[in-house]
Amino acid sequence: MAQRDEATTYQPDEASLSRHSEVPEWFRDAKLGIYVHWGVYSVPADRDEWYPRWMHFREYASRPEIEAVYQRHVERYGPPEEFGYHDFVPMFTAENFDADEWADLFVAAGAKFAGLVAEHHDGFAMWDSAVTPWNAADKGPERDVVGELYEAYRERGLKVMGSFHHARNLQRYSDLTAEESNALLAGEDRWIFSDSHYPWIPGQPPTSDDPELRLLYGNVPESEWLEEIWYAKLTEFIDSYHPDLIYFDSWLDTIPQSYRDRFAAYYFNAARERGQDVMVTHKQEDLPLTWSVEDFEKGRMDRLTDQVWMTDDTISDGSWCYTEDLGVKPLTRVLHDFIDSVSKNGQLLLNVSPMADGTIPDNQRAVLNDLGHWMDRNGEAIYETRPWRVYGEGPTKLSGSGHFLDAVSYTAGDIRFTTKGSDTLYVIALGEPDGDTLTVKSLASDLTLYEDEIASISLVGGGEVNGWERGTEGLVIPVGDDARGQPALVWKIVRAVPEE
Repeated sequence: MAQRDEATTYQPDEASLSRHSEVPEWFRDAKLGIYVHWGVYSVPADRDEWYPRWMHFREYASRPEIEAVYQRHVERYGPPEEFGYHDFVPMFTAENFDADEWADLFVAAGAKFAGLVAEHHDGFAMWDSAVTPWNAADKGPERDVVGELYEAYRERGLKVMGSFHHARNLQRYSDLTAEESNALLAGEDRWIFSDSHYPWIPGQPPTSDDPELRLLYGNVPESEWLEEIWYAKLTEFIDSYHPDLIYFDSWLDTIPQSYRDRFAAYYFNAARERGQDVMVTHKQEDLPLTWSVEDFEKGRMDRLTDQVWMTDDTISDGSWCYTEDLGVKPLTRVLHDFIDSVSKNGQLLLNVSPMADGTIPDNQRAVLNDLGHWMDRNGEAIYETRPWRVYGEGPTKLSGSGHFLDAVSYTAGDIRFTTKGSDTLYVIALGEPDGDTLTVKSLASDLTLYEDEIASISLVGGGEVNGWERGTEGLVIPVGDDARGQPALVWKIVRAVPEE
């Protein structure tokens, strides 16, 4: 077990919760997870997964592109007063969803843990829930999506995760008058109704007093919502599905600390009773690093850290969910960012965007399959590795650490390092060298980073490399024909064991 102290049950306070080890060994070893943004918001397939929010804004003075979403909604379905987000639910039929097919694809891509968005900001649960009638088992697909996926994942040896984004579902603006709401819409604030997903626009469904609609749109008194919806959904999910990892999206800071602590104590105690190593991830500073792992959305660290972290990024070049015009990143972008993260003590949670019917588009499948082919050959330099003394070398630098970083293009001169055991160092070049050699400056003979003698160098997936030289300029490795045509090249360096 990864827990620091099992003497007593966990109490809902930081001192007690900090006895829980924030990073299980399985997570340190796994490196790659895959999950999906898939739900009712996949049905309109327009703009992004925030369509449930954007569709309500007839006016959005500072963002005309959002007003365009409203106009398209009106043209296709009618005004939101007549066709609300809840009217998409029967259209979410998931007729082509096959949990085994998804699991096979994710395993082939190299994932060691997998999951899905259990509930996004929209309030629709993807599991068989007694807490809310707005769930995939009772409406829409009428299938326990979480249950089917977790069974398929676990049959293939994967750890399972669920992401929760529902902190933002609570309607926090219900006391606004129509005049106050209209004044906000006419303003220049880019984040109108920022900490509630559904805008408070009188006459539209999110303001309805219908008892069932209120549960979807979060239009519930806060004290009732916190206890009977936010917290109850989490404990139900834990009891029913035993997740290995629970991920929280932003806006968790809108939840009182007492509820965050209660959740953690409940989760850790339940896992302890089952003998299960579990973990929690968070964004910004929404949870203490003493018992949870920091996650960077579409970003990562620009340096090597002692603390393990995670990046969640999407295979697409835009929306997290499927849209009709969704493009995908090339393999090199996905792979190089992944390798860069691993070298800095990070893990990647990669998002995939299925269509509403459950089909994963071919262009996304192609990237996953190509990623898997690279991992099949080179995975020993990724799985169960640990960072070296430095993460790497080369000309390409990130603009900083954090979320939503600008993309960078790496070159063969950008080299990353990982280690395994006490005698193996992996050198990973993020591209194919132009010439016949690769020079690794960090391994120069006059530096103290690597003071051992080298016993052997081999190309992972190839053979032993002969003719290498180590001097004050660096380690010069010949690049043969067997090192061509790959998006990243890996060499295995084994240190010489001193004679006793």
